Amino acid sequence: MKAPNIDFDIQGRRPTTRAASTAAFGRLLIAILFLLSGLGKLARPTFTIGYIASAHLPFPSFAYGVALLVELGGGILLLLGFRARATAAVLAAFTVVAALGFHNNFADPNQMIHFLKNIAIAGGLLQVVAFGAGAFSLDGRREAQAGRT
Repeated sequence: MKAPNIDFDIQGRRPTTRAASTAAFGRLLIAILFLLSGLGKLARPTFTIGYIASAHLPFPSFAYGVALLVELGGGILLLLGFRARATAAVLAAFTVVAALGFHNNFADPNQMIHFLKNIAIAGGLLQVVAFGAGAFSLDGRREAQAGRT
């Protein structure tokens, strides 16, 4: 007996509740990372700007503002699943840039772990770019409404 397709309905078109829930939970887990990081930066701006400067990155105050916007704004948008593909693309690029800027001392095993963690996060975000936010999202709701008209 062949196992039923657990991710999509019998016609293979609509994601099941299980698939939609998994996508929403995945977005939540990634969004939490960005939101907590952004809140940490917001709570300690002087420290964060100093850390950016210590990495020899240009325009530390401007970079701090960009990081806040990307992490807090992107985290909220990803959590809600609003314009999730574009948001995930921006977050993925930001994460790779952060990996290259802050975790590039590959002789240090701790920095290598952080670098690879960032690359893995970018990979997860690229899954959202490829497949969208899922049914339990503002994007999914908009797509469902468009399909009914």
